[in-house]
Amino acid sequence: SAVGFEGSTYLPDYSQAPYPVPRALELKEIPGVVASFGEGARRAKAAGFDGVEIHGANSYLIDQFLRDGVNQRKDSYGGSIENRVRFALEVVDAVVAVWGKGRVGLRLSPTSPWNGMSDSDPVALYTYLATQLKSRGLAFLHVVESPAEGTNTLPITNAIREAFGGTIITNSGYTAERAEQVVAAGDADLVAFGVPYIANPDLVERFRTGAELSKADPATFYGGAEKGYTDYPALSAR
Repeated sequence: SAVGFEGSTYLPDYSQAPYPVPRALELKEIPGVVASFGEGARRAKAAGFDGVEIHGANSYLIDQFLRDGVNQRKDSYGGSIENRVRFALEVVDAVVAVWGKGRVGLRLSPTSPWNGMSDSDPVALYTYLATQLKSRGLAFLHVVESPAEGTNTLPITNAIREAFGGTIITNSGYTAERAEQVVAAGDADLVAFGVPYIANPDLVERFRTGAELSKADPATFYGGAEKGYTDYPALSAR
């Protein structure tokens, strides 16, 4: 939908410019966009990947269709939950058609406010989506949700897990200790790490030995030159 948000993006010369307000996809364009996900899956397979994860989180296109804080469409892709999940399911079907069952995952962010995203009833939305995904043979759902302060529970992830019935990966702001607690409690099967890996190329070894973690520099994320990508030292380099 034609909904903008505040912020800026990197340009090819590493300068930044405000995000423009997007235009809504026309109905006739949507099948081509779905097909492009299938083409991406084919190229990944040809390149020798073991599988693919579809990015349906963090304000990217699938997320924009899913959440009613941004999806303002009045056609068959907007309004009801059934309509808003339509695009996500079409993409999943296109990618699974290339890879087969058990080689495709989907990343979701039910409550992330990133880039102005929101939904009026995330539990209803994502449990319905998870129910529809149950028979599609996904390898996993990757849910961006961290436990509330002072707890180890994942309320929306648990609802999604019950509806999906398959492997759940969770992510967002975890320490090694918190991750172990969540897995031990049965709230998730796996925990993924993003930002700690940017700053710690040997993160697994640091977790294993209890070594101190290097701190990441958010100012260098997702743009600019090599600083912040290739200059974080490993323990062995110190």
